Amino acid sequence: QVQLVESGGGLVQAGGSLRLSCVASGGTFRRYGMGWFRQAPGKQRDLVAVITDGGTTNYQDSVKGRFTISRVNAKNTVYLQMNSLKPEDTAVYYCAADPSGRGSNWYQAYWGQGTQVTVSS
Repeated sequence: QVQLVESGGGLVQAGGSLRLSCVASGGTFRRYGMGWFRQAPGKQRDLVAVITDGGTTNYQDSVKGRFTISRVNAKNTVYLQMNSLKPEDTAVYYCAADPSGRGSNWYQAYWGQGTQVTVSS
């Protein structure tokens, strides 16, 4: 059973930065596609950024140029560096692991518990 634990959320002013971390245990991390999702109150959970097992990345349009996803397989960790934060980035951020490695099969993914990010104006 894969377990994912997110950290790094918090309260930040608009224009600030945060780095989220997600540590995986119980599986073969390097084989997973990893994703960061976010869910604001009353809204659906949206995919923010993806990194495949091969290191290919993709981003939601609203975060391109501001967010960077990366992974360190030796540490079983995926990161989300968030710069130039905006109030509309406020949400609970979730880490997910896609066993297929492609970063697209989220229906069979493992999920973390989420970490709150709040951006004040």
